[in-house]
Amino acid sequence: MTKAGDNRKDGVTPELDELSSTLMGDALDLLADGRDVDVLLVVEDADGTTASYAFAEDGPEACLEGARARVRALKRAHGDEDVSLSDPVRYAITYVGAVADETGAYQDALLLEFGERGYKSYSAFSLFEGRGAGDDFAWTEPAPAGELECLL
Repeated sequence: MTKAGDNRKDGVTPELDELSSTLMGDALDLLADGRDVDVLLVVEDADGTTASYAFAEDGPEACLEGARARVRALKRAHGDEDVSLSDPVRYAITYVGAVADETGAYQDALLLEFGERGYKSYSAFSLFEGRGAGDDFAWTEPAPAGELECLL
């Protein structure tokens, strides 16, 4: 017996790369300014229409689950008529967390989950330091963190 994900393509399309890179860049800008980064979700349809959502009313895990549930709900509803979004084809979710380094110490990180219909979904992270330091804010290039279940 095969799982639905077994037939998904590897790789990231240019459209998903742009969507996820833009979201991550916006979140890094918020961190550099010292502002809170909620769990942020952006979803795009085949026409390039995007819808953005922020989740902040609960704890971090509940907000992350809320973002994932929103993607699944948009899939079931074939979009979000209120924001002119048709069937979603790609999404990206970003949030602040921590990643263990090689010594086991935890470092602040901006985490990213992203996926596209018909493709495998992935996660990545970028370490950062100097929250609120403006031009002195520093971050690493995004590093892969593994494959995830696709929400579409």
